[in-house]
Amino acid sequence: MKNISEVVLKPIRPERVIQFGEGGFLRGFVDWMLQKLNDQTDFNGSVVVVQPIEQGMCDALEEQNCVYTHIMRGLENGKPKVEKQIVDIISRTVKPYEDYNKYLELAKNPDFRFIFSNTTEAGIAYVPEDKLTDTPPSSYPAKLTALLYERFKAHLDGFLIIPCELIDKNGETLKEIVLKYARDWELGEEFITWINTENHFFNTLVDRIVTGYPRGEKTDLEYEDAMLDTSELFHLWVIEGDTSFQSELPFHEIGLNVIWTKDELFKYRTRKVRILNGAHTSLVPYAMLKGFDTVKECVDNSALNAYLRACIFDEIIPTLDLPEQELKDYAENVLERFANPFIVHKLSSIALNSVSKFKVRVLPSILEYIKRFDKMPAHLLTAFGALIRFYKTDMANDSADVVEFMKNADTQAILKKTDYWGEDLSFLYDEVSKYDH
Repeated sequence: MKNISEVVLKPIRPERVIQFGEGGFLRGFVDWMLQKLNDQTDFNGSVVVVQPIEQGMCDALEEQNCVYTHIMRGLENGKPKVEKQIVDIISRTVKPYEDYNKYLELAKNPDFRFIFSNTTEAGIAYVPEDKLTDTPPSSYPAKLTALLYERFKAHLDGFLIIPCELIDKNGETLKEIVLKYARDWELGEEFITWINTENHFFNTLVDRIVTGYPRGEKTDLEYEDAMLDTSELFHLWVIEGDTSFQSELPFHEIGLNVIWTKDELFKYRTRKVRILNGAHTSLVPYAMLKGFDTVKECVDNSALNAYLRACIFDEIIPTLDLPEQELKDYAENVLERFANPFIVHKLSSIALNSVSKFKVRVLPSILEYIKRFDKMPAHLLTAFGALIRFYKTDMANDSADVVEFMKNADTQAILKKTDYWGEDLSFLYDEVSKYDH
């Protein structure tokens, strides 16, 4: 069987994008979208991938000319759907740990306009030991600062910098750290002014389950592809910042679910945390106590599906401040994603650290519901009771001190534990105690 590089003739396009990270998520999200821009608009650009750490997959990408297949699988209107896309947008890869000068040379190409990244949640971090003279510095923000300094010295335009790391205010945080390095390294006020005026950092929210290489599955490809990537059909990208730049990345013109917003990212983040993550956390202890194993099993069960829908539509959505129909459409999409027959999502993997997750994902909906409607949200409090009961079993997976306390304390003591909940929740006792045994 031929390799994909022998089957696909990759076009030569101007290098316009620098991308820090070569993992499945960026290839199944950002690169897939950029491919669609190339195919359906006059974007006409390619991506240079920078391997942000010493070990990575750039060699494997290069072995097949940086071309790969992306397969999306899921339900659409209740029916299974599979889409395949050959992605040829990556022109080449650069490995700073092997050739740092080659990395810095990227700064001197005036065609580069965009920088995307996904260096994991730990990637956007300040490492005080990093120096400009390191080849390379260890952290992503330090590497980026060094690249920006080369760009500045070359008297070229700045970048649109769009990180995809899963931290709050990712763009603002990245910019703050870059500015700190600029000051630490004494690179001058002119450079700092150039960062602030000629470069634009965006906060983002990304949402897509990317499942990577489908090990042990048949793929029906007619060629070898070691970098095959898979994901669900759903995708959402919210980009917060100066919305005048969306014309340079016209995702919205080709029907992609990309929302540009000046300052309302928090609403979309809250929607995701309360509905998608909140549904998971409301469901998992309750379902595991009943012997269920996967998310799909739960939504396929009529009783659990009804419980989940009541949590979401009756008690979570009424506490949120986005248009009601938009929230309902998103929730229906979430439930369809949960039912995806191509993804085996174990309840036990979601159950990790359920106490801290409950505080962030579910408790705000409970408190807001009581505040707005002056009554108790019965289903979410059922979930709270199930959480307490879940920790009395051996299924709970949390830090040793949390497991010990939750296992041995009574419900009243648990509700009073302000360290866990941020406030005394004793007033919920009558309702929660109905469901904690």
